[in-house]
Amino acid sequence: MKTGRDESSSGGRTDLFDERRRHIREVYGSIAGIRENWIKKHSYFYRTVGSFLSFIVEPGRSVLLLRSELGQFLEILRPSRATGADVSPELVALAATKNPQYTFICAEPETIELNETFDYVLFYTVGDIIDIEKAFRNAGRFLTDDGRMIVINYNYLWRPLMVLAERLKLKIPQPVQHWLNVPSVANLLHLSGFEVIKKYEHVLLPVNIPLVSRLFNRVFARMPLIRHLNFIQVIVAKKLQCAPVLNDRSVSVIVPCKNELENIEPAVRRIPEMGSGTEIIFCDDKSTDGTPEEIERVINAYPERNIRLVHGPGICKAMNVWTGFDAAKGDILMILDADLTVIPEELPYFYDAIAGGRGEFINGTRMIYSMEQEAMRTLNIIGNKFFSILFTYILGQRITDTLCGTKVIWRKDWPRIRTLLGSWGISDRWGDYELLFGAAKLHLKIVEVPVHYMERVYGETKMKKRLLNGLIMLRMCMAAFRKFRF
Repeated sequence: MKTGRDESSSGGRTDLFDERRRHIREVYGSIAGIRENWIKKHSYFYRTVGSFLSFIVEPGRSVLLLRSELGQFLEILRPSRATGADVSPELVALAATKNPQYTFICAEPETIELNETFDYVLFYTVGDIIDIEKAFRNAGRFLTDDGRMIVINYNYLWRPLMVLAERLKLKIPQPVQHWLNVPSVANLLHLSGFEVIKKYEHVLLPVNIPLVSRLFNRVFARMPLIRHLNFIQVIVAKKLQCAPVLNDRSVSVIVPCKNELENIEPAVRRIPEMGSGTEIIFCDDKSTDGTPEEIERVINAYPERNIRLVHGPGICKAMNVWTGFDAAKGDILMILDADLTVIPEELPYFYDAIAGGRGEFINGTRMIYSMEQEAMRTLNIIGNKFFSILFTYILGQRITDTLCGTKVIWRKDWPRIRTLLGSWGISDRWGDYELLFGAAKLHLKIVEVPVHYMERVYGETKMKKRLLNGLIMLRMCMAAFRKFRF
């Protein structure tokens, strides 16, 4: 029997990001020599953050500090024992010299291995960790049952200022950061098996201006609305005692495709086995490039995999997906777009979320992790952000990505959602809004799983006529607004 997390796929996912990990190590290695002087130069900020952390962390307890840099907070926290881990060998060597009483190792937070547990696991910045959910899950292994996970994040609203400061040489350069805020980090912790205990927002003015900084950081930073502008966000969480992942559930991966000849075999190779068994259903929507013939060839070439070909009506993606849903036999239905811009290796995260009872409708979101430069056009990003805000208001629940093709539901809920198709003012050619509105109407628990969004390798995007599609989506939102809000 396969588990939700198929270890055979982890190597593939690692390979996809080897170059990015190397780049991150190089960036931090290049600034290691000036990091200590930079910290001294901006000592007000680091003292302020360290003092705040000492309010949360009890002195004399054990601490694991991930992305430890020079271990600059350990002296303030005064732990009985501590281990720091960073991705840069240069930073690790400097930290060990500066703090010989503690242990420092070079390791990625997603794969670090230790033979001890700690009262506190502290992430000092998660903004450029490649796979945050995997890092949280891995770090949880080293946390005592009654311990606390502390995650520090920098408010992404400050990103334009940070980019400007880097260009003006007023800030040390960093790798591209993810789009993270408090709800995003809290959701990732929830998906990783943690329960959020407390959320803090701190430091409105990170530079020292006598009297002014004290006024801003002690008074204004705590005011309603203004506090959401604070530079530092801190979340405290503990292990969540929840139902184990059910590994006896079968999965149907629906792959809608039209003229995706070159992506068929890579999809089969990369889709992991999940639960008690995984069927792959290619829904061909009247392709003209030989895609159905390629699917038949792959079926014969991979007899060990449960692969099926279903012919769609050739009308739109939504109806093609519904055809696949109707033909599916698995307990869990997953959609994976054939362009593979959402990587198949991350499907087990969706399995764990739904089979572990964390949600009943799992929506992928591409708007958390940094994406490849050409993966999504700027206008698409702006439109997606706009509709995400609109959805959040209409549904009364935070939605960060309305158009991510990867969505997961229980097959038993599909007939209920099917009865609601077409009831949102206008036909949805893509199906994303139909599924989201239907799930919300049925009061299914919607949970988002962040995914890495990659640039298309073969073929061309089917999302064209962006203005027309935007107007269709807006009409659907207006219809949903009337139903949900009135």
